[in-house]
Amino acid sequence: MIVAGIDVGAKKLVVSIEKKGKPAKPQTFENSPQGHRRVLKVFRKAGVDRVILEATGTYHLDLAIALDQAKGLEVMVVNPKASKRYAEARMSRTKTDAVDAALLCEFGRHMPFEPWRCPPEEVLALRACSRLLAGLNKQRTQAKNRLHAFSQSRSTPEFVLEEIRQSIAQIEEQIQRLETQTRVLIEEHATLSRIYQRLLSVKGIATKSAIQLMGELLVLPDDMSAKQWVAMAGLDPREHSSGSSVEKKARISKVGNKYLRMALYMPAL
Repeated sequence: MIVAGIDVGAKKLVVSIEKKGKPAKPQTFENSPQGHRRVLKVFRKAGVDRVILEATGTYHLDLAIALDQAKGLEVMVVNPKASKRYAEARMSRTKTDAVDAALLCEFGRHMPFEPWRCPPEEVLALRACSRLLAGLNKQRTQAKNRLHAFSQSRSTPEFVLEEIRQSIAQIEEQIQRLETQTRVLIEEHATLSRIYQRLLSVKGIATKSAIQLMGELLVLPDDMSAKQWVAMAGLDPREHSSGSSVEKKARISKVGNKYLRMALYMPAL
């Protein structure tokens, strides 16, 4: 059996594959759909059977799903506390992405295997709907801004403005149609319906926000702390200071799930 360990970051993946019983030189890939495909290609070529990665907010989720859907791969998502205890037991004093990937590789070889459970199909379907809805809302805003900009110029022909208006109308039809289909999906599953109704009972949360919040939150681990939730959404404070001459007001980091941050924006106003 060949085991691989993956250290997952917001933008990159560091992969370590065992070779002759020991972790080989790590390889780095982008944490993106294209990067995931490259990782799978490397795994197929190396004959990898088991993959170990650490739970890191939402950064690992799309990768775990891609690995789980690949044929012939066993996937385990390790709790960060478990991997930390393993590193301490191994008396590892160095902590880098490459070292972490190698330790996860060893973890998969020596520790009991617990297969990762992919979120239910209806939850993944809801996330796909919520992200498409977010994209359509963004397109509508861009089109409205474009209409406003072109309207300020007397040289803009009326047919150009009409084209933009039609584009906005088409996007709004798509949004309404998608919202209806998504509500049907939610109503078909008792758990989703119950959560949806609870969200709607919160002041400031309407249909779009509820769908987007559910799509992003229901795929997350149940044991995440409040601090991890805040950081995952990129709402944690980020200080900016340099020496004694430059000191700026702390702002939110925006390093996290942009879809969740977008879903929270309107209810927060």
